[in-house]
Amino acid sequence: MSSLEKMKVLTDSAQYDLCDYVSHNKSSQINLPGIYEAIGHNGCKIPLFKTLLTNKCKNDCKYCINQSKRNFTRLELSPEELAKAFLGYYGRGLVNGLFLSSGISGDVDTTMEKQIETIHLLRNKYGYDDYIHLKVIPGASKDSIKRAMALANRVSINIEAATPSGLAELSSTKDYNKDILKRLSWINSLQNKSTTYPNFTHTTQLIVGANDETDKEILSRMEKIYKKSNLKRTYFSAFTPIEETELASKSACSTDRTAKLYNADSLLNEYNYKVKELVFDENDKLSLTQDPKISAAKNMNIFPVEINRAPFIELIRVPGIGTKSAREIISIRKKSPFSNKEQLRKLGVVVDRAEPYIKISGEYQTTFDF
Repeated sequence: MSSLEKMKVLTDSAQYDLCDYVSHNKSSQINLPGIYEAIGHNGCKIPLFKTLLTNKCKNDCKYCINQSKRNFTRLELSPEELAKAFLGYYGRGLVNGLFLSSGISGDVDTTMEKQIETIHLLRNKYGYDDYIHLKVIPGASKDSIKRAMALANRVSINIEAATPSGLAELSSTKDYNKDILKRLSWINSLQNKSTTYPNFTHTTQLIVGANDETDKEILSRMEKIYKKSNLKRTYFSAFTPIEETELASKSACSTDRTAKLYNADSLLNEYNYKVKELVFDENDKLSLTQDPKISAAKNMNIFPVEINRAPFIELIRVPGIGTKSAREIISIRKKSPFSNKEQLRKLGVVVDRAEPYIKISGEYQTTFDF
């Protein structure tokens, strides 16, 4: 089998990892495997070469296309093979970076060593100095994580579930606290201490709908992690059943659910909300029809807030006001108080959402009926 044929299999197997992932690069006119787009810090789309080193794996994750019990073609690229394949894409201007993940061939540390060797070749043999995201394998040694962080711009480790029991529903080969949370803690402690590349970040991913965990359990886990770490963000992967896996007959998770989890997760990670401020139904699920920020606002006793006096923590709880516009409001009102809602609109405030929750110079902007 040629390297291109191998890459087609391995890049297809990598598509389920969402950390940095947006969509297949359908705009490309060249039919090559593995080109996907990530969102940059400024919102721009960045084409990445996204692949597995190998789809061989000893883990039995019930949702995973590469799980050990599934019968399909198993392949592996050597570090040199993969490095050259990526550089072929990069040299032709087809991609701006590499997203490297892997199944577990042999043992965890051996597989990690092969991933590290791949990016070491790129950095030190071939002089590649652009973006690399490396996926840390659960159970990896602290030394291998440290060396990976010294070579990559971003690393991530998938927590997969919100609770030990939730992970146990999905896999019998991973220890939630030891193999995942402990490694996540190591990544956080090593950040900014052993890294070479600027703006280093780390992320994680969680599978939604493959087990019985509720939205409240998921968000409670993320609240704990954000409190203890510098995790950049969480990716929520909506469970999709795959043939020849134990969960093949389970219903797919609605992307409406993951969309609301993203909304709520943003409130925790960027707006300093607490899970106790969010609104869940009797099954501890978020509403699929209402923005979590609006649901939360209806249960708060701080509204309406006065635009010219409210502190930052209250301004960012107003639906339609983001962290950037809240800072601009505070900066501007020091020099000149706001007098009308059009001034807010010019700052990017979604006034139609904000109106019921604010006053400007003591005046209500709409009927406050809740």
